[in-house]
Amino acid sequence: MDKTAIVLDNIINRKSVREFTQEKVSHTDLELIVKAAMSAPSALNLQPWEFIVFDDEKTLEYMVDLHEYSKMFKTAQAGIVVCGNMDRTVETYRQLWVQDCSASTQNILLAIEALKLGGVWLGIYPIEERCQKLIEYFNLPDNIVPFSVVAIGHTLKEEEPKNKWDEKKIHWNKW
Repeated sequence: MDKTAIVLDNIINRKSVREFTQEKVSHTDLELIVKAAMSAPSALNLQPWEFIVFDDEKTLEYMVDLHEYSKMFKTAQAGIVVCGNMDRTVETYRQLWVQDCSASTQNILLAIEALKLGGVWLGIYPIEERCQKLIEYFNLPDNIVPFSVVAIGHTLKEEEPKNKWDEKKIHWNKW
């Protein structure tokens, strides 16, 4: 398979995985995932992202009750909190950090897929209660805003990607 086919296959076959085995995720894999995250595009190349990578039992247990959709942390073996550093934004384009951190989070998911691991994106920002829980737990400085959390692990069962192709959503040359 050529590189183009490999990349497109990885994107199309990416899926959300919510059940994991008890096998640990290696630090090598976690570093590769964060390297992919840091390869995302960002407005003015300001790279406003920061990452909290965790695999300790205490933090994984805390994440289970982060919000109503975070139960996958009962079996996840690692996670990454993607944060925005407000000191690495410019006033005119301040809100573009959200797009930058979205691209970074998507790269995390694609790296997880490429490594034959499983993962799922949990939305945090802009829900104040979710942000506040992470700010307090990780003792984040005032300039750091939690954006997303990704649960990571070895998949418990083979998941099939959803077919999201919908030709009706394509508008050629005009609406």
